[in-house]
Amino acid sequence: MINEVAGQAAVTVERDVDVDTDTDTDTAVDSGLDAVAVETQPRLGARVHRAARFFVRRPGLVFSILLVIMVLVAAFWPGWLSARDPLRGIPSDSFSGPSAAHWFGTDALGRDEYSRVVHGAQLSLKATLIAVAVAFVVGALLGLVAGCAGHWVEGLLMRFVDVLLSIPALLLSLAMVTALGYGTVKVAIAVGIASVAGFARVMRAEVLRVRHATYVEASRSCGAPWYFVLWRHVLPNSIGPVLVLATLDFGAAILAVSSLSFLGYGAPPPAPEWGTLVATGRNYLANAWWLTALPGLTIVATVLATNRIARALDGEWVRHR
Repeated sequence: MINEVAGQAAVTVERDVDVDTDTDTDTAVDSGLDAVAVETQPRLGARVHRAARFFVRRPGLVFSILLVIMVLVAAFWPGWLSARDPLRGIPSDSFSGPSAAHWFGTDALGRDEYSRVVHGAQLSLKATLIAVAVAFVVGALLGLVAGCAGHWVEGLLMRFVDVLLSIPALLLSLAMVTALGYGTVKVAIAVGIASVAGFARVMRAEVLRVRHATYVEASRSCGAPWYFVLWRHVLPNSIGPVLVLATLDFGAAILAVSSLSFLGYGAPPPAPEWGTLVATGRNYLANAWWLTALPGLTIVATVLATNRIARALDGEWVRHR
């Protein structure tokens, strides 16, 4: 009887010890999770603080981002910024100066110039995006093939790129758009082809740098096929500088597209392309300066804003971190 009581007491003590052990384990796990949460919160807070300090010290960058966002909204949702019809005019309001009713004034037919600039972003910005996409895809492909193939393939492709670099970009664009014909899309393709050379050279240089890296050689030694090495290792590690170049080239593409539209190669009237608005307004500089000055300032501000953002992406943020 005494032995049975002693056995039951021992079992009870063991159960109590197990319960206490489980409780201590749960408490330790909870403490660990709390510690991780407490450790994560300062890291997240530090990142937010660092980003806020980065932007507070660069008000020009913040203004540039806001301006580019407004231009993109104008390009894809122009009705959000202007409810007026850019093609409908009121003859009695012709050549009205900038005012509360017409922020950018009116043209010779009484059309609201602000509405025409807003809707003109839809043509100019989409043409710019097409131009940058053409230059990025074609140039990156040429540089990738040249850097990976080597030998005579690299020599042939790079000599073609050198020929493109020897011709001024605007002159090459004029020659291309003359061959392709007039129109916004054809102007965009011409500007994109004229910008291929820079993308090809940057991409080739990055591929040559990455191709001899240790992890690429290790992948090859493990028997990975060339296309897997190219897609998995070479391309992701060499595309970064090309993306930054695309951001830098965005402003230059806006200028090139607007220049060709100014010369009359873009969308035919009455389409309110930015370059066409400047070209039309130059005939009325004496009595309606706003028809040329305000669309021109819009182009200049957009180009400067994109260049400022590209400069921030090209090392400022990395150095700040």
